[in-house]
Amino acid sequence: MKQQLTGRIVSDKMAKTVVVSVERLKSHPKYKKRFKTNKKYKAHDENKQCKTGDTIVIEECRPISKDKKWKVVKVVSSAPAEREATTGDAAQKDA
Repeated sequence: MKQQLTGRIVSDKMAKTVVVSVERLKSHPKYKKRFKTNKKYKAHDENKQCKTGDTIVIEECRPISKDKKWKVVKVVSSAPAEREATTGDAAQKDA
């Protein structure tokens, strides 16, 4: 079975590509304290259905480009409130 990761979209500005930030808990080898780490993955989004702020599941696949070796499987939750808030603020500033 191919590896699957869950993360949040940080950027959707490229064509058919999204940047996903995956947060993990790691444990220090000596002191055993747990800490969060973030890693960014580029994932293939064929239909351009994902937006910034969405939580998605990505899956390993064959290399599509130099950096892109993951594809979007499904959207777990979308972030419409954040999108409306940011566009509304920009419209108010312009007025």
